[in-house]
Amino acid sequence: MAPTETKILSDYLLVPAQLPAIISLQEFTELFPRSLQSSPQIRNLYRDLQTQRNAVVDTVASEIEAEAKRGKAMRRVMIKAKREEEAQENDDEAEIERILFGSTSHSQTPKHNIGSILPDLEGAVSELESELQLLGEEEAALLSSIQQTVGGMSDLRYGRFANGQLRDQVLEGLSSLRDTCKSKN
Repeated sequence: MAPTETKILSDYLLVPAQLPAIISLQEFTELFPRSLQSSPQIRNLYRDLQTQRNAVVDTVASEIEAEAKRGKAMRRVMIKAKREEEAQENDDEAEIERILFGSTSHSQTPKHNIGSILPDLEGAVSELESELQLLGEEEAALLSSIQQTVGGMSDLRYGRFANGQLRDQVLEGLSSLRDTCKSKN
């Protein structure tokens, strides 16, 4: 069975987002000076970060759930629109037959002959070709958008962010925190 939208988003955004998946308590503790590594404040700071991270993950999870609901609603609307379009299409076919062959009163004299219908059919062909071209352009734009979204999700999963300096900024902040702790001793 194919993965659902919720499963894909959860796998990309929620599973790798938990703080222990990013950095363990031991690794976090090792970022501090040796003299402070046994301090209970470090554990409290880690738990606080974990709580903040869990709040963000919970928010993302609720957004994923809301998006899944919007997706289901959109599918229902699309199905309804497709049904209405098919019903309209049947009406259009009957209208075309009525125009070409007259009313359904079984009259034997058609309104068109080969010479008069060819220009109409050529016009219809050109209209269909231009509509096909527009649909092709729309498809290319949608495909590009989807590929961009998938690429963005891949970047999130593997820790590559649009702000390439984020890692350095976080390490710089932790270094500053470490220096502050050293100066307190």
